[in-house]
Amino acid sequence: MTAPSDGGFPQIDTGPPSPARVYNYVIGGKDHFAIDRAVALGVNQHFPEGVDAGRNNRLFLYRAVRFLARDAGIRQFLDLGSGLPTQNNVHQVAQQFQPDAAVVYVDNDPAVQAHGSALLAKGDNNTAILDADMVDLDDILARPETRRLLDLSKPVAVLFLSVGHFITDDATLQGMIDKVFDTVVPGSYVAFTQMVGVDQQAVDEAHAKLLAFVQMNWKNRLSSDVVRLLRRWEPVEPGLVDITHWRPDPDQPPLPEVDEPLRQFVGASQRNKRLFEFGGIVRKPAS
Repeated sequence: MTAPSDGGFPQIDTGPPSPARVYNYVIGGKDHFAIDRAVALGVNQHFPEGVDAGRNNRLFLYRAVRFLARDAGIRQFLDLGSGLPTQNNVHQVAQQFQPDAAVVYVDNDPAVQAHGSALLAKGDNNTAILDADMVDLDDILARPETRRLLDLSKPVAVLFLSVGHFITDDATLQGMIDKVFDTVVPGSYVAFTQMVGVDQQAVDEAHAKLLAFVQMNWKNRLSSDVVRLLRRWEPVEPGLVDITHWRPDPDQPPLPEVDEPLRQFVGASQRNKRLFEFGGIVRKPAS
């Protein structure tokens, strides 16, 4: 894995919460601060299904990347808004099935950059992490590391995993997805997940409470909105679904247990699921 372009380690502001660190806490990671733990606990008091949603998304990542590398033969991946490294990261899963798989991670969170840089010792020349805004795809695609690792004349997989809800402007998110469609060759894939509500009331309530509690840019959508965003693409079976139903595998590697304060929320989605991660994998069809 290569270091940030300036060769340095970024300074991490431990004051405000970080979406990457909050997510890391929910999936059983170790890289978070008190403010992140407080936000996770507070949010899940309002939306107890949130812990299950985050963990289901991480489990989906494994199944999605395994499908792309093992079954679809994809050997190059662009992971937008990659978050903090934990277990079974994209390059680790992909390289189980395609040893020479190339992965470009993109995130502008200083914590992600610091931890990504710390993985330099692994000496993986097929993996890079870019300090970049995932919205600026022109910049990302023009970066030297992207050009070195990704050959866009061949099929590529682009991952939008649990990042759509951080892009509040629909036109911006649609533009990103359309830019990918217009850039990649047929036979390329997108893996997409995002938090959705069971109805508009759930979406509106979640937006109001999250904005008041954490003041974080966030937009839950409806599943029909996600289907519309991906309308130019061809869904891979079983289509765009609640991701717990996307090729479930009870034998896949488990996640670490959550911290004790979060355990009260594990399984809450089985009792009341108003918000959940929705998505799947779509393919660019032959023209």
